[in-house]
Amino acid sequence: MTAAVLEIVGAEAQERLGAALAAACPRPFVVFLEGDLGAGKTTLVRGFLRALGHAGAVRSPTFTLLEPYALPAGPVYHLDLYRLAHPDELAYLGLRDLLGGQSILLVEWPERGQGELPAPDLRIAIEHLAAGRRVQLVPVTPAGAATVRAAVATSSGVYEEKGISRRIT
Repeated sequence: MTAAVLEIVGAEAQERLGAALAAACPRPFVVFLEGDLGAGKTTLVRGFLRALGHAGAVRSPTFTLLEPYALPAGPVYHLDLYRLAHPDELAYLGLRDLLGGQSILLVEWPERGQGELPAPDLRIAIEHLAAGRRVQLVPVTPAGAATVRAAVATSSGVYEEKGISRRIT
């Protein structure tokens, strides 16, 4: 499956990428967000959620581990596993209940839940650059590949003009 590599400058561009992914994302769907602290994982999630109709604040659920969003198209769950002591703790969050139906799971620090999380449809790796971020969209399933293709195709000109360059690998 083909990955997309984007170079992004600015938080607004990161949010636009999240919005493009949300517009192309089917349900159910699982996204793993990988990157160092401050890489912009939650910024991307903010754009994703706003595109689906959430108007309130979007904060990283670092201390609560889970933030649910009841949206018109269906539920979205934002997990931040940075403070997870052991993957078994995910059972206490009711992870299995979140996976049913038409939900979308957006998981920051997924490596900390290894063995308990479902396989992702899409892996998003974000890394710091001198000016901006490099974002790799790595599809894992056919649904992930279709989401990447659609998100990149629908935003091609917009990215080039507004702080995002793209390269498909």
